[in-house]
Amino acid sequence: MKVLRAITSALKFQMIAVMFLTAPASWAEPQDSPGPEQVVNDLHESLLKSMREGPKLGYEGRYELLAPVIDRTHDLDFIARTTLGANWTQLDAEQQRTFKDIFRKLSIGTYAGWFKSYEGERFEFIEQQSMPRDQIMVRSKLFLPTGEPVRFDYILRNGKDGWRIVNVLADGVSDLALKRVEYRAILQRDGFATLIDMLKKKIILTEQG
Repeated sequence: MKVLRAITSALKFQMIAVMFLTAPASWAEPQDSPGPEQVVNDLHESLLKSMREGPKLGYEGRYELLAPVIDRTHDLDFIARTTLGANWTQLDAEQQRTFKDIFRKLSIGTYAGWFKSYEGERFEFIEQQSMPRDQIMVRSKLFLPTGEPVRFDYILRNGKDGWRIVNVLADGVSDLALKRVEYRAILQRDGFATLIDMLKKKIILTEQG
């Protein structure tokens, strides 16, 4: 997991004060829908499987393994909209569809690129906390064979499909906040086409590992 440790270290130098940039959820939880902890556990079990079978599966195999898991554990449409903030409403319908499609591919590809080999890593649940706006934080750690464990905190909201992850914090750094700063700056400065090209290049980098 050298790549994951390097990514986490890089994020620490980009610490953003904004932690939670999400809207309140107003949906009733579907009956028998998995709770926040179960959603995160589903993700963790799949990530461990991706690592254990990573070399055999290759990038494409890991992508196919994780795609349905990310779809059911993350509210990717909500995250995509939130990432662009007020800029979202300035896009036409086709641009919105294009962005959501590319954002989904990058989100899945990032997991497939990070979690590709197994060296005895394990996830451990720490606690579940209530957050403002009816959100829940599930706190966990990824224990590595060497070095300090990586803290992963997940923010979940209860939408029409049940509890879904809307933000991930790696050692306290908000992935959503980082994306908002980067994507909005490119969109406002260089335009939509440049933003999409940048995201496509990021997808290629995830394939290369």
